[in-house]
Amino acid sequence: MLVGRDQDAPDVWRRAVEIGAEYVLRLPDSENWLVDQIANAAEGVGKPALTVGVIGGRGGAGASTLACALAVTAARIGRRTMLIDGDPLGGGIDVLLGGERAEGMRWPDFAHSKGRVGGGALEESLPALHGLRVLSWGRDDWVVIPPQAMQAVLAAARRLGGVVVVDLPRRVDEAVAEALAQMDLGLVVVPGELRAVAAAKRVASMAGMVLDDLRVVARGPYASGLDEQWVAHAMGLPLAGELPLEKGLLAEQEMGEPPGGSARGPLARFCSAFWDRALAGEAAGGPAVGGVS
Repeated sequence: MLVGRDQDAPDVWRRAVEIGAEYVLRLPDSENWLVDQIANAAEGVGKPALTVGVIGGRGGAGASTLACALAVTAARIGRRTMLIDGDPLGGGIDVLLGGERAEGMRWPDFAHSKGRVGGGALEESLPALHGLRVLSWGRDDWVVIPPQAMQAVLAAARRLGGVVVVDLPRRVDEAVAEALAQMDLGLVVVPGELRAVAAAKRVASMAGMVLDDLRVVARGPYASGLDEQWVAHAMGLPLAGELPLEKGLLAEQEMGEPPGGSARGPLARFCSAFWDRALAGEAAGGPAVGGVS
């Protein structure tokens, strides 16, 4: 890398060839890029995290529960994992994990973040719950997260590697669009009802303007004549799998068991199968979520 103030100087390109420079940078124009490269080297940045967004096709679809279960499962199988609550009106995803009183920073602490956020510093600042780090919302007044803050925080999380799971709201604003732009894959949770499918199609249409790879998670029980294949076909999206009704899930949560905390039940099996396929595809060097269908 050759850094200078005048790319038009007669000996700049000669020097670049002599030292085998891959980049020739002019300051101050390239200052931000140069700082990022130095910071990446200091952080030991490698392959970015496999990043999955979860969106409810309608209210109460179970997206937050699935996001928690995916993150808890990833941590249980030994992946460095971060769970990010991207829905300010969802009540706080840390509650689902029993961590509403856990020490650590929440979204309001990052509301003014812009530029580069250190990945390691972010990880260490967040509550540690069930083997993963969680970024949720505070319990005080609602705060608006600017797009720059969303971008900075998610970029920092991705630089850590491993797995990042983001619980996304149905409404796509500028901050959510920034989040969607960093996803490798989006899962749309769709209950097996006609009105739910109609609502989910609108949600998917908005999210799909930013994220190309959206897939359906069909959730039972189903209305008469419907099944998971029908739901996926009606959505016009690939089927990632289905989640049958799991009656004991709420009781387990009330007893302190987080979603995905054990290997039992349809939810846990879905999450295990999802990561088996997604991570195998990533390791094979193909698409980040190859094999998930």
